[in-house]
Formats: sequence, structure tokens, C-alpha cells
Amino acid sequence: MNLSIEVLDQAGNKLAECSNTDEVYLVYQDTYKEGDKIVFKSSEKNQYFIGQIDDALGEAFVYFTENKVVYNVPFEEKRTNFSPKVFSGNIHLLHLRIATKEEIGAYKNLAKNVIDQNGIEGLYPHAKANVETRGEAVFAARNAIDGVCENRSHGPWPYQSWGINMQDDAEMKLDFGRLVAVDKIVLYTRSDFPHDNWWEQVKIVFSDDSELVWDLEKSYKPHIIKIEQKKIKWLVLKDLKKADDPSPFPALTQIEVYGVEA
Repeated sequence: MNLSIEVLDQAGNKLAECSNTDEVYLVYQDTYKEGDKIVFKSSEKNQYFIGQIDDALGEAFVYFTENKVVYNVPFEEKRTNFSPKVFSGNIHLLHLRIATKEEIGAYKNLAKNVIDQNGIEGLYPHAKANVETRGEAVFAARNAIDGVCENRSHGPWPYQSWGINMQDDAEMKLDFGRLVAVDKIVLYTRSDFPHDNWWEQVKIVFSDDSELVWDLEKSYKPHIIKIEQKKIKWLVLKDLKKADDPSPFPALTQIEVYGVEA
């Protein structure tokens, strides 16, 4: 399989590129500038990869449904939900390789994707929501699948979360991009008490037309539920019933969904 990584500037000019078969590294020796993009390309789509968009962010097990994935390098406010080390400095190590059979077949958190981004296309898992508090990066849906579970505060990294802007009809969709078989779900609800409220009950709707109503409690600990294995392509978190508490601010720090490829 032919793979390549490119760095483009705002005008689409190519700043760096490296290509190889099955596995490719790119060392980009410059400081990122506003409008820069990172492009992963593959000669085949509907494939599993291990991708690294930044060495300070780490690797992601991802699924490409397209031959090209374009990632916008975040700046200023859009970088506040990342560690200050991410995308900083003037030397960066990027990496893309085909996932091994063992990595594909392993039982794991199928929701985690450190390189998810609002509006990204062809890259899964992907989280999107019908509301994100004030459109701020620290309250974006992608924060709920970035692998950071610290939930005892709110705001910039490492306390980023999915914020619902006090909206009663808030929903978040987690799309896996392919069929997976899941049997456990974990929620880390944000627990910055007394600033935060919490959800007494949530509903999860699955792509197989089944539903799960889940009673939660006030806690910073993970909420864990095991279910009969089901094969799904996506799930939606909705009907979020907040507790009778003075605070109007419930939020989700992380969702984990465990299982295997179907």
C-alpha cells in the first residue's frame, strides 16, 4: 500500500512530503503557521492505520474511509484543548503505517482517537454534537474521545470536555466508520463540583435500533456498564437528564466503548 504525509501552507503550497509503502515517517523541520494542514494519503481506502499527527500527541488507531485525510493544525483558541507541547517548536515527527492483524483484532477502547477534529472527513472514530458551548475548543465533542479522563475541573487542557451550553436537547454522535462489536461503555462525567451539575440519567441509541437507558450518580469515578455484545456502526448519547442542583453545567469528559472489530 502506498502511503504519504504532506504538510501544506494556507495557500496549498507543499512545505514537506514523504512517501513510502506500508509505513512512512515525515520529519518536518519548521514552525507551524496559521493555516497549515497535514495530509495523510493512502492508495487504498477502508483501511486500518496507526497514525501520529504530532509526536507530543501520540499514536492513534484509526480507520480511513477515504484515500486522503486533511487535518488543520490548530492555533490560538483552537489549541487550548491540547497540551502546550503539541504542535509546538520547530521540529515535528509524523508517522503513518498499516495496522497489524494483532492491533486490528485486539479488544480495546474503540472510541479513542487523539487526532479527531471537528469537520474532519474520512477518519474514524469521529465525535460530533448538535451543540458545543460557545463553539469553544475546550468544550468540543472531540474532547470526549481524546483519551484524557481528568474530570475534576473545566477549561483548557487537561480539563477539556464536551460542554452542552445548558441545552436540554444536547446530543453527541460517536461514529466508528465501520461495523464493530461492543460490550462495555464507560462515561467520565465532568465533576468540577460545585461548579458542575451531573446527569441522573442518559440514553444511548445504537445504529441497530436498540436503546439503553442508564441511571448515573454524582461521582468523579467512571460510570461503567456491560451490555450484551452488539454490532453497531455508531451510537448517539441523548436525553441527558440533569440532577436537581443549582448548577446548570453538566458535561462529559470522556466516553469509552470497548469491543472488537465485527
